[in-house]
Amino acid sequence: MIYLDYQATTPLAPEAREAMLPWLGGPDSQGFANPHSPHRGGRAAAAAIEVAREQVAALLPPGGRVVFTSGATEALNMALRGTHARRLAVSAIEHAAVLDVARAHDPHLTVLPVDGQGLVDAAVPLPHDVGLVAVMQVNNEIGTVQPIPVLAARAHAMGALMLCDAVQGAGKLAPPAGCDLIAISAHKLYGPKGIGALWVRDGVAIDPLILGGGQEGGLRAGTLSPALVAGFGAAARLCTTLWESDAAHVDRLWTRAQALLGGWTLNGSATHRWRGNLNVRLDGLDAGRLLSECRSVAISAGSACASGSGRPSHVLRALGLSDSVAKTALRIGFGRYTRDEDIDRAIAAICAAARSQGLSV
Repeated sequence: MIYLDYQATTPLAPEAREAMLPWLGGPDSQGFANPHSPHRGGRAAAAAIEVAREQVAALLPPGGRVVFTSGATEALNMALRGTHARRLAVSAIEHAAVLDVARAHDPHLTVLPVDGQGLVDAAVPLPHDVGLVAVMQVNNEIGTVQPIPVLAARAHAMGALMLCDAVQGAGKLAPPAGCDLIAISAHKLYGPKGIGALWVRDGVAIDPLILGGGQEGGLRAGTLSPALVAGFGAAARLCTTLWESDAAHVDRLWTRAQALLGGWTLNGSATHRWRGNLNVRLDGLDAGRLLSECRSVAISAGSACASGSGRPSHVLRALGLSDSVAKTALRIGFGRYTRDEDIDRAIAAICAAARSQGLSV
């Protein structure tokens, strides 16, 4: 199987796995200790968590705190609900973890449109009474990169907070500037699943989403997993080391893939995007059929969280594509561990599957 679904999840870095092993523990090891216990084992586990917190913080702006969560979905829920902002404005292509919560929280939600390239206009009108603006750094379906610093400055000028879902950008791009709240996830940057974080700018008040223990400075109750946190920290540290080489590697793969997909149409901006995300469409393609027949390649037709729903992508619809056209799209994602030959073999298989539908590629 050739894995090209890096937006859904990334492979666990060997370095992250090694960092986790001592904290999985066993009956003859102290690594299993509860990090909130006062004894020696607990203190050692707590110290490992604080080392990892600093490693994760290195991916984020200065002047804030890292609160560990079970993942980005919890972090985004905490941000949207914990600030008690009454009026929200979110982009039309946000992940469901933002859109669904925002709709439940604010019946008068303002949805900010995107253009045909999948970009929010930096001068988009904001409601006069907006309390929080949420726009993601990198879209998970089409890879477009949004003008976060400008939008954040405009939100602040209106007295609002700025929340950014940086799940797809963390560890790959510079942190989004000017934000008050940033959500990230370990398994999208070569770390383990089940752990994420909310970065909260100093001075921003937020109420906890989960009560019952007072952990994480009172903001997130529950026993932390030292193994997951250590893996998160190691993956973050690796990103800071491999930042430039990862980007160069992805750029080369993007160029290679684009050359092999000459008859396909790119969805989203070709310039304002993370190039590890290649979302393309082909007139007349039955993407669902292709995915079922092209079993040697792991790709998707959109967000993993919405797979199987049968609904056309809300992201592609926001670009102005019809439902039928949106169902002709594929998302090909690659990254650190993708090889040139993986791209060559995968695209050959994808094109062969398209030709089996009578299409010319």
